[in-house]
Amino acid sequence: MKKWFIRLLIIFIPLGVWAIYFLISPLNINKADLAVEIEPGSSLRAIAFQLVDEKILNEPWRFIALAEVLGQSRKLRPGNYNLNPNIRPYQLLLSLVEGRATEGSITFIEGQDLDTMLDKIKENDAIKKTMQPYDTKAIALEVGIPYESAEGQFFPDTYYFSRHTTDIDILKRAYKAMQKKLDYEWLHRSDDVPYKNSYEALTMASIIEKETGKSIEANLISGVFIHRLSIGMKLQSDPTVIFGLGKKFSGDITKKDLITDTPYNTYTREGLPPAPITMPSLVSIRAALHPTKTDALYFVGKGDGTHYFSASLDEHNNAVRKYQLR
Repeated sequence: MKKWFIRLLIIFIPLGVWAIYFLISPLNINKADLAVEIEPGSSLRAIAFQLVDEKILNEPWRFIALAEVLGQSRKLRPGNYNLNPNIRPYQLLLSLVEGRATEGSITFIEGQDLDTMLDKIKENDAIKKTMQPYDTKAIALEVGIPYESAEGQFFPDTYYFSRHTTDIDILKRAYKAMQKKLDYEWLHRSDDVPYKNSYEALTMASIIEKETGKSIEANLISGVFIHRLSIGMKLQSDPTVIFGLGKKFSGDITKKDLITDTPYNTYTREGLPPAPITMPSLVSIRAALHPTKTDALYFVGKGDGTHYFSASLDEHNNAVRKYQLR
């Protein structure tokens, strides 16, 4: 027998055993990492590295080799997948090639509060309901949120899942998505933002979300609030007052509402409220962490979704008369 042939056998027989072992071994995916979203246009390499980042694969190269050898490298489809925890690499590849996407979906919209989110979950027939009642402290505990309030902790997006996925699993996915976005943005924040931690930034982002009519103004509105904080001025944000009043809010904010003290009333209390007041978008999170430097201390709605910004109270009062009292 030729020496070169013997050498090839020595090389490829172990490789064959290694490949077979990889094919038949369950991945043992953690329950929190079962959901994966493949974006349109993702290459095999990008998908493999994404699966590593999301703790579905330990390393990318065997999966890439498997897809290449089987001629499936260009056939992986985008979509939202909910994986079996003991799925094997070959089954995973088939799922992505055949587009075995999930069967249910739910959309959380930026600016919505937790109660609205929970109502959507309750109304969704594809979701298995496991929590009764839906108490915010209980949700925080179940999801693993290290704060008493679960408000604002979930990323606004559309989530796809297999039927009978539990409500807590959906919330864990949305929480994980928010933490991933928030951690990245916090790492790349501007140097001069005044927050002690990312939770304070999230709280500010939730206020910006409720105050912003046009996303192009988000960074400037953030700059106004940062300016107020820097000079010891109260934030004086109407949405925080409304949130603090809860079901007591009549629908039209009054002077009495503004002086009714709650932990969230930024007319009666200094600094940020104790927790977010809504689910902020990525635009609002980035605005909170990259405020536009401005002399403005006030802004008033112009009736078209934009605002007039003022540096003095006199200028602001004139703007109120022009845009609000006409």
